[in-house]
Amino acid sequence: MKPRTPISVYIAVTIVLSIMVFGMFSPDGSYLTSAFFWGLLLIATILLLIMNSIGDLIENENFSRLSEEEKQAYLEQKKIPYYQKLWNSAFKKQSQSEEKDILIDHGFDGITELDNSLPKWWTGLFWFGCVFCVVYMAAYIFTDYAHQEKEYDQEAKTMLASIAEFEKTAPPVNLETAKYSADNIAEGEQLFKTNCATCHGEGGIGGIGPNLTDTHWINVKQKSLFKNVIWMLENGSPNNPAMRPFVKEGTITGRDGEKIAAYVYHINQEKSPVTQAQGGAAPQGETVEWENGNE
Repeated sequence: MKPRTPISVYIAVTIVLSIMVFGMFSPDGSYLTSAFFWGLLLIATILLLIMNSIGDLIENENFSRLSEEEKQAYLEQKKIPYYQKLWNSAFKKQSQSEEKDILIDHGFDGITELDNSLPKWWTGLFWFGCVFCVVYMAAYIFTDYAHQEKEYDQEAKTMLASIAEFEKTAPPVNLETAKYSADNIAEGEQLFKTNCATCHGEGGIGGIGPNLTDTHWINVKQKSLFKNVIWMLENGSPNNPAMRPFVKEGTITGRDGEKIAAYVYHINQEKSPVTQAQGGAAPQGETVEWENGNE
Protein backbone atom coordinates (compact mmCIF):
# COMPACT_ATOMS: atom_id res chain seq x y z
CA MET A 1 0.00 0.00 0.00
CA LYS A 2 1.45 3.34 -1.10
CA PRO A 3 0.65 6.83 0.23
CA ARG A 4 -1.65 8.80 -2.06
CA THR A 5 -0.81 11.97 -3.95
CA PRO A 6 -1.88 15.07 -1.96
CA ILE A 7 -5.10 16.75 -3.09
CA SER A 8 -3.23 20.07 -3.46
CA VAL A 9 -1.21 18.55 -6.33
CA TYR A 10 -4.37 17.50 -8.20
CA ILE A 11 -5.89 20.97 -7.74
CA ALA A 12 -2.70 22.72 -8.91
CA VAL A 13 -2.43 20.47 -11.99
CA THR A 14 -6.11 21.04 -12.82
CA ILE A 15 -5.70 24.83 -12.61
CA VAL A 16 -2.55 24.82 -14.77
CA LEU A 17 -4.08 22.56 -17.43
CA SER A 18 -7.30 24.63 -17.48
CA ILE A 19 -5.35 27.85 -18.01
CA MET A 20 -3.32 26.22 -20.81
CA VAL A 21 -6.39 24.91 -22.63
CA PHE A 22 -8.42 28.10 -22.25
CA GLY A 23 -5.36 30.14 -23.20
CA MET A 24 -5.15 28.29 -26.51
CA PHE A 25 -8.79 28.82 -27.36
CA SER A 26 -8.83 32.41 -26.04
CA PRO A 27 -5.31 33.88 -26.44
CA ASP A 28 -6.36 37.40 -25.40
CA GLY A 29 -6.93 36.25 -21.81
CA SER A 30 -10.60 37.26 -21.78
CA TYR A 31 -11.49 33.90 -20.21
CA LEU A 32 -10.02 35.14 -16.92
CA THR A 33 -13.03 37.45 -16.56
CA SER A 34 -15.49 34.75 -17.60
CA ALA A 35 -17.85 33.33 -14.99
CA PHE A 36 -17.84 30.06 -16.95
CA PHE A 37 -14.08 29.61 -16.46
CA TRP A 38 -14.15 30.24 -12.73
CA GLY A 39 -17.32 28.20 -12.34
CA LEU A 40 -15.65 25.29 -14.12
CA LEU A 41 -12.61 25.53 -11.83
CA LEU A 42 -14.88 25.63 -8.78
CA ILE A 43 -16.81 22.55 -9.91
CA ALA A 44 -13.58 20.71 -10.71
CA THR A 45 -12.16 21.58 -7.27
CA ILE A 46 -15.32 20.35 -5.52
CA LEU A 47 -15.20 17.09 -7.48
CA LEU A 48 -11.53 16.65 -6.56
CA LEU A 49 -12.34 17.23 -2.88
CA ILE A 50 -15.13 14.64 -3.08
CA MET A 51 -12.75 12.22 -4.79
CA ASN A 52 -10.17 12.86 -2.06
CA SER A 53 -12.74 12.16 0.68
CA ILE A 54 -13.68 8.86 -0.96
CA GLY A 55 -9.99 8.06 -1.24
CA ASP A 56 -9.56 8.72 2.49
CA LEU A 57 -12.31 6.21 3.28
CA ILE A 58 -10.77 3.58 1.03
CA GLU A 59 -7.31 4.26 2.43
CA ASN A 60 -8.53 3.87 6.02
CA GLU A 61 -10.29 0.63 5.14
CA ASN A 62 -7.19 -0.77 3.44
CA PHE A 63 -4.98 0.38 6.30
CA SER A 64 -7.09 -1.48 8.84
CA ARG A 65 -6.48 -4.73 6.95
CA LEU A 66 -2.68 -4.44 7.03
CA SER A 67 -0.47 -6.33 9.41
CA GLU A 68 1.42 -4.43 12.11
CA GLU A 69 4.64 -4.57 10.11
CA GLU A 70 2.87 -3.28 6.97
CA LYS A 71 1.20 -0.52 8.96
CA GLN A 72 4.56 0.55 10.37
CA ALA A 73 6.16 0.55 6.90
CA TYR A 74 3.25 2.57 5.48
CA LEU A 75 3.49 5.16 8.26
CA GLU A 76 7.24 5.47 7.70
CA GLN A 77 6.64 6.07 3.99
CA LYS A 78 4.02 8.68 4.77
CA LYS A 79 6.50 10.68 6.85
CA ILE A 80 8.59 11.42 3.75
CA PRO A 81 7.39 14.67 2.06
CA TYR A 82 5.62 14.06 -1.24
CA TYR A 83 7.91 16.27 -3.32
CA GLN A 84 10.99 14.60 -1.89
CA LYS A 85 9.60 11.19 -2.85
CA LEU A 86 8.77 12.54 -6.30
CA TRP A 87 12.33 13.78 -6.72
CA ASN A 88 13.82 10.52 -5.50
CA SER A 89 11.55 8.56 -7.83
CA ALA A 90 12.48 10.69 -10.86
CA PHE A 91 16.24 10.34 -10.33
CA LYS A 92 16.40 7.00 -8.56
CA LYS A 93 19.43 4.79 -9.25
CA GLN A 94 19.47 1.08 -8.62
CA SER A 95 21.69 -0.46 -5.97
CA GLN A 96 24.38 -3.03 -6.66
CA SER A 97 22.05 -5.86 -5.60
CA GLU A 98 19.25 -4.56 -7.84
CA GLU A 99 21.57 -4.50 -10.86
CA LYS A 100 21.68 -8.29 -10.84
CA ASP A 101 17.95 -8.41 -11.62
CA ILE A 102 18.22 -6.12 -14.67
CA LEU A 103 21.49 -7.45 -16.07
CA ILE A 104 21.14 -8.48 -19.73
CA ASP A 105 22.69 -11.85 -20.49
CA HIS A 106 25.36 -10.70 -22.91
CA GLY A 107 28.54 -8.68 -22.73
CA PHE A 108 31.93 -8.07 -24.33
CA ASP A 109 35.36 -7.64 -22.83
CA GLY A 110 33.90 -7.41 -19.35
CA ILE A 111 31.39 -4.72 -20.34
CA THR A 112 27.80 -5.60 -19.48
CA GLU A 113 24.45 -3.97 -20.22
CA LEU A 114 21.61 -3.21 -17.83
CA ASP A 115 17.95 -3.25 -18.80
CA ASN A 116 17.25 0.13 -17.20
CA SER A 117 13.83 1.73 -17.43
CA LEU A 118 13.59 5.23 -18.81
CA PRO A 119 13.80 7.92 -16.08
CA LYS A 120 10.38 8.97 -14.82
CA TRP A 121 11.13 12.64 -15.50
CA TRP A 122 11.79 11.72 -19.15
CA THR A 123 8.63 9.63 -19.56
CA GLY A 124 6.66 12.36 -17.78
CA LEU A 125 7.89 14.99 -20.25
CA PHE A 126 7.17 12.63 -23.14
CA TRP A 127 3.52 12.08 -22.18
CA PHE A 128 3.09 15.76 -21.36
CA GLY A 129 4.38 16.58 -24.86
CA CYS A 130 1.93 14.10 -26.42
CA VAL A 131 -1.04 15.58 -24.57
CA PHE A 132 0.09 19.13 -25.34
CA CYS A 133 0.46 18.26 -29.04
CA VAL A 134 -3.11 16.92 -29.23
CA VAL A 135 -4.56 19.97 -27.51
CA TYR A 136 -2.41 22.34 -29.61
CA MET A 137 -3.44 20.71 -32.90
CA ALA A 138 -7.12 20.80 -31.91
CA ALA A 139 -6.82 24.48 -31.00
CA TYR A 140 -4.95 25.27 -34.24
CA ILE A 141 -7.44 23.44 -36.46
CA PHE A 142 -10.71 24.50 -34.85
CA THR A 143 -9.83 27.95 -33.48
CA ASP A 144 -7.74 30.99 -34.43
CA TYR A 145 -4.98 30.03 -31.99
CA ALA A 146 -1.41 30.44 -33.35
CA HIS A 147 -2.64 31.83 -36.70
CA GLN A 148 -0.37 34.78 -37.46
CA GLU A 149 -2.84 36.42 -39.83
CA LYS A 150 -5.61 36.33 -37.24
CA GLU A 151 -3.29 37.65 -34.55
CA TYR A 152 -2.20 40.47 -36.87
CA ASP A 153 -5.81 41.37 -37.71
CA GLN A 154 -6.74 41.39 -34.03
CA GLU A 155 -3.77 43.57 -33.10
CA ALA A 156 -4.53 45.91 -36.01
CA LYS A 157 -8.14 46.28 -34.86
CA THR A 158 -6.97 46.96 -31.32
CA MET A 159 -4.49 49.56 -32.56
CA LEU A 160 -7.06 51.30 -34.76
CA ALA A 161 -9.54 51.34 -31.90
CA SER A 162 -6.94 52.95 -29.63
CA ILE A 163 -6.13 55.53 -32.31
CA ALA A 164 -9.82 56.33 -32.73
CA GLU A 165 -10.17 56.68 -28.96
CA PHE A 166 -7.13 58.96 -28.84
CA GLU A 167 -8.43 61.16 -31.60
CA LYS A 168 -11.72 61.63 -29.73
CA THR A 169 -9.94 63.36 -26.87
CA ALA A 170 -6.89 64.76 -28.69
CA PRO A 171 -6.89 68.49 -29.43
CA PRO A 172 -7.90 69.26 -33.04
CA VAL A 173 -5.15 69.81 -35.58
CA ASN A 174 -5.37 73.06 -37.51
CA LEU A 175 -3.09 75.49 -39.33
CA GLU A 176 -1.59 76.78 -36.08
CA THR A 177 -1.04 73.42 -34.34
CA ALA A 178 -0.09 71.19 -37.30
CA LYS A 179 3.48 69.91 -37.18
CA TYR A 180 5.50 67.99 -39.72
CA SER A 181 6.55 64.44 -38.88
CA ALA A 182 8.23 61.96 -41.18
CA ASP A 183 6.23 59.24 -39.39
CA ASN A 184 3.09 60.58 -41.10
CA ILE A 185 4.40 60.16 -44.66
CA ALA A 186 3.23 56.57 -45.16
CA GLU A 187 -0.31 57.23 -43.91
CA GLY A 188 -0.34 60.54 -45.76
CA GLU A 189 0.39 58.71 -49.01
CA GLN A 190 -2.62 56.45 -48.52
CA LEU A 191 -4.85 59.43 -47.69
CA PHE A 192 -3.49 61.26 -50.73
CA LYS A 193 -4.38 58.33 -52.99
CA THR A 194 -7.92 58.28 -51.61
CA ASN A 195 -8.65 62.01 -51.65
CA CYS A 196 -6.19 63.78 -53.94
CA ALA A 197 -4.82 61.43 -56.61
CA THR A 198 -7.95 61.77 -58.80
CA CYS A 199 -6.90 65.32 -59.68
CA HIS A 200 -3.23 65.50 -58.79
CA GLY A 201 -2.25 62.08 -60.13
CA GLU A 202 -0.49 59.12 -58.55
CA GLY A 203 2.50 60.42 -56.62
CA GLY A 204 1.35 64.02 -57.10
CA ILE A 205 2.70 64.27 -60.65
CA GLY A 206 -0.34 66.26 -61.79
CA GLY A 207 -3.27 65.71 -64.12
CA ILE A 208 -6.47 67.66 -63.79
CA GLY A 209 -4.78 69.46 -60.91
CA PRO A 210 -1.25 70.90 -60.88
CA ASN A 211 1.97 68.94 -60.43
CA LEU A 212 2.85 68.93 -56.73
CA THR A 213 6.43 67.74 -57.19
CA ASP A 214 7.86 70.84 -58.93
CA THR A 215 8.69 74.34 -57.68
CA HIS A 216 5.69 76.10 -59.28
CA TRP A 217 2.57 76.92 -57.23
CA ILE A 218 -0.66 78.72 -58.04
CA ASN A 219 -1.78 79.52 -54.49
CA VAL A 220 0.81 80.72 -52.00
CA LYS A 221 -0.88 81.52 -48.69
CA GLN A 222 1.87 80.58 -46.23
CA LYS A 223 5.63 80.96 -46.05
CA SER A 224 6.28 77.25 -45.59
CA LEU A 225 5.27 74.51 -48.00
CA PHE A 226 3.91 72.29 -45.23
CA LYS A 227 1.66 75.01 -43.80
CA ASN A 228 0.61 76.11 -47.28
CA VAL A 229 -0.73 72.61 -48.01
CA ILE A 230 -2.57 72.65 -44.67
CA TRP A 231 -4.12 76.02 -45.60
CA MET A 232 -5.28 74.67 -48.96
CA LEU A 233 -6.82 71.57 -47.38
CA GLU A 234 -8.64 73.72 -44.84
CA ASN A 235 -9.85 76.51 -47.12
CA GLY A 236 -9.71 75.18 -50.66
CA SER A 237 -8.49 77.08 -53.70
CA PRO A 238 -9.87 80.60 -54.27
CA ASN A 239 -9.11 80.09 -57.98
CA ASN A 240 -10.59 76.66 -58.58
CA PRO A 241 -13.74 75.32 -56.86
CA ALA A 242 -12.61 71.73 -57.67
CA MET A 243 -10.03 72.14 -54.92
CA ARG A 244 -12.54 72.01 -52.06
CA PRO A 245 -11.96 72.85 -48.38
CA PHE A 246 -11.67 69.18 -47.43
CA VAL A 247 -11.16 69.80 -43.72
CA LYS A 248 -13.92 72.38 -43.23
CA GLU A 249 -16.46 70.33 -45.15
CA GLY A 250 -15.61 67.25 -43.07
CA THR A 251 -14.22 65.03 -45.83
CA ILE A 252 -11.00 64.63 -43.86
CA THR A 253 -9.98 65.57 -40.33
CA GLY A 254 -7.32 68.10 -39.43
CA ARG A 255 -5.07 65.22 -38.41
CA ASP A 256 -5.57 63.63 -41.85
CA GLY A 257 -4.65 66.96 -43.42
CA GLU A 258 -1.47 67.02 -41.36
CA LYS A 259 -0.52 63.60 -42.75
CA ILE A 260 -1.32 64.55 -46.35
CA ALA A 261 0.76 67.72 -45.98
CA ALA A 262 3.67 65.63 -44.71
CA TYR A 263 3.44 63.43 -47.81
CA VAL A 264 3.25 66.42 -50.18
CA TYR A 265 6.27 67.97 -48.47
CA HIS A 266 8.09 64.67 -48.90
CA ILE A 267 7.48 64.35 -52.65
CA ASN A 268 8.21 68.05 -53.23
CA GLN A 269 11.24 68.67 -51.03
CA GLU A 270 12.81 65.27 -50.44
CA LYS A 271 12.41 63.73 -53.89
CA SER A 272 13.32 64.88 -57.38
CA PRO A 273 10.56 66.66 -59.30
CA VAL A 274 8.73 64.70 -61.98
CA THR A 275 9.19 66.65 -65.22
CA GLN A 276 7.02 66.61 -68.33
CA ALA A 277 9.54 64.33 -70.00
CA GLN A 278 9.07 61.88 -67.14
CA GLY A 279 5.28 61.99 -67.32
CA GLY A 280 4.59 64.89 -65.00
CA ALA A 281 2.16 67.72 -65.75
CA ALA A 282 3.42 71.05 -67.05
CA PRO A 283 4.32 73.62 -64.37
CA GLN A 284 1.51 75.97 -63.32
CA GLY A 285 1.78 79.22 -61.38
CA GLU A 286 5.00 80.88 -60.25
CA THR A 287 8.27 79.58 -58.90
CA VAL A 288 8.32 79.63 -55.09
CA GLU A 289 11.17 79.39 -52.63
CA TRP A 290 9.71 78.18 -49.36
CA GLU A 291 10.92 79.32 -45.95
CA ASN A 292 11.29 76.63 -43.29
CA GLY A 293 9.62 74.15 -45.59
CA ASN A 294 8.33 71.73 -42.96
CA GLU A 295 7.42 74.16 -40.18
